[in-house]
Amino acid sequence: MLCNPRNRHFYFMLAAEAGCFAAALALAYLLRFDFSLPGFYAAQLGAMLLWALPLKLGVFLAFGLYRGMWRYTSLEDFKRLAEAVLLSSALVVACVAYAYGFAGFSRAVLALDGMLTLLFTAGLRLGIRMLYSAGRGQASGPARRVLVIGAGGLGERLLREITQSPDLNLQVAGFLDDDPDKLGRSLHGREVLGGVADLPRVAAAHGAEELIIAVSRASAAEMRRIIEACKASGLPHRILPGTGQLLDGKAVLTLRPVDYLDLLGRSEVALDQEGLRGILTGKTVLVTGCGGSIGSELCRQVAQFAPARLVLVDASEYNLYAIAGELEAERPETPLFRVLGSVADAPLMDAVLAEHKPSLVLHAAAYKHVPMLEENPWAAVANNIRGTRVLMEAAVRHGVARFVTVSTDKAVNPASVMGASKRVTELLMAAHAGARTRFSAVRFGNVVGSSGSVVPLFRRQIEAGGPVTVTHPDMTRYFMSIAEACQLILQAAAMDGAPETGGDIYVLKMGEPVRIVDLARDLIRLSGREPGVDVDIVFTGLRPGEKLAEELVGDGEEVVPTGHEKILVLRGRGANAPDPARLDALLAALDHAAARRDGDAVRALLERLVPEYRTPPQG
Repeated sequence: MLCNPRNRHFYFMLAAEAGCFAAALALAYLLRFDFSLPGFYAAQLGAMLLWALPLKLGVFLAFGLYRGMWRYTSLEDFKRLAEAVLLSSALVVACVAYAYGFAGFSRAVLALDGMLTLLFTAGLRLGIRMLYSAGRGQASGPARRVLVIGAGGLGERLLREITQSPDLNLQVAGFLDDDPDKLGRSLHGREVLGGVADLPRVAAAHGAEELIIAVSRASAAEMRRIIEACKASGLPHRILPGTGQLLDGKAVLTLRPVDYLDLLGRSEVALDQEGLRGILTGKTVLVTGCGGSIGSELCRQVAQFAPARLVLVDASEYNLYAIAGELEAERPETPLFRVLGSVADAPLMDAVLAEHKPSLVLHAAAYKHVPMLEENPWAAVANNIRGTRVLMEAAVRHGVARFVTVSTDKAVNPASVMGASKRVTELLMAAHAGARTRFSAVRFGNVVGSSGSVVPLFRRQIEAGGPVTVTHPDMTRYFMSIAEACQLILQAAAMDGAPETGGDIYVLKMGEPVRIVDLARDLIRLSGREPGVDVDIVFTGLRPGEKLAEELVGDGEEVVPTGHEKILVLRGRGANAPDPARLDALLAALDHAAARRDGDAVRALLERLVPEYRTPPQG
């Protein structure tokens, strides 16, 4: 549909545009003949108006130029306007050439008509936009003067939104940017007044009352420096999310307090939407551990792609109830099937896969708390190892097309039962090389905000007034958000792997590892307090199974780029997996040791399965 004829504005636009066309053609004749139009050409003008105006209006209609709201005219609208003017003017010239062979017609008039048509129609739209901008509601009280840190695309967009929205009650005093080429230059009339180091001077000189961070690309160190400068200024500060986090670049201004995720120094993963539609839309997807931090976010993201059905599996009654209730409220169009039980229950998993026949299994069910599994190693065997093996074998039997399991950086040269159990799940994946099911795994760093992670613990300790407990001053970890973790899982599911190698292991480019003590200090400062002054940091020593630093890539593993700029695939180590007969024998012995709750035997068998695993000192 080219327009809405029931909209009264449509007829106003037609009339206004027809007036522009008539004025352009008339002025073209007057300019050509020095405002002394001979009678012959006056008659010619009248005749041309009768057919040139409907022709141009028809072209403009075909270009959809009356569907938009002129008060929001954009550069893209002006581009389409120029194309419509060019085509309509060319058609006018073609009609004159065909009907009259240009006999008695001034070519200068035709050229002027095209230029003036563009000038008048563009001016009309610009004028209406300016009129509406001037007429918008005024804010109550004096506007707060703000400094914007970042004079790039995100800062420019923020300035436009503030300028066009008086109700925000903000006035941009200027910009700060560390790019020396931008210093002293202006952005929509607002000057780049200095770099981040000049913040105190600039803020005082220009009466700034608030700071807004609008930096789309910055390393962790750069973002930390910006936020520390904001804190040192004593001014309130907020951050504008990056363009990728706003709805297709069209969302209104969304400011929020600075969060620790802003200090990771990278933008989050962008999904391959088309690839995911191919494996999710109209398909049956099964998610294990669906009520956990990772599993619940996976369910939310999968539901956005309109699966034919979503099968939810969790051993926790409350977790299953909570995520199912949320999805029923938010995505009522998605058929849900709830399964309460353990993935280690072989008859149950067999029955579930036989009934629902999922094409994709996302396996997020696992125990992950390192010290707890050191105390209860048999639980890691029953849930992490046996549960994964049961589910993988059922997936092969029932023809599941794709299976993604969640691993961890702790599986590389593991020092804990948890890490060793996850490395065994990677070996199980390698043991299914050549199966009809394409298996793949993702290795996570620490997931910020997930249950049992260090960030919620630190926040609780800070709220209680401290101390914040850190195990060792040199401990480092890789960090990722829950959203990044789930996007990595889904992206791995959509990628074409190498089934002959037993599946691929995917990792995210996560930059440099973060020192835990720096994380603690950042969180204390973000809470408005000072480390060592308002909240103490206490070092408690390494706990059983912990390492000072985790690794994402093991010995003998080759890092290979994928089609995604932020995701890498690891290959080469699967060939070191035990042969199937030996693997089966060791897994059977491991099951028996776990059933007896024999922790020493469990650790000894894990060492045989994972030679790089070293039993940590006990006691």
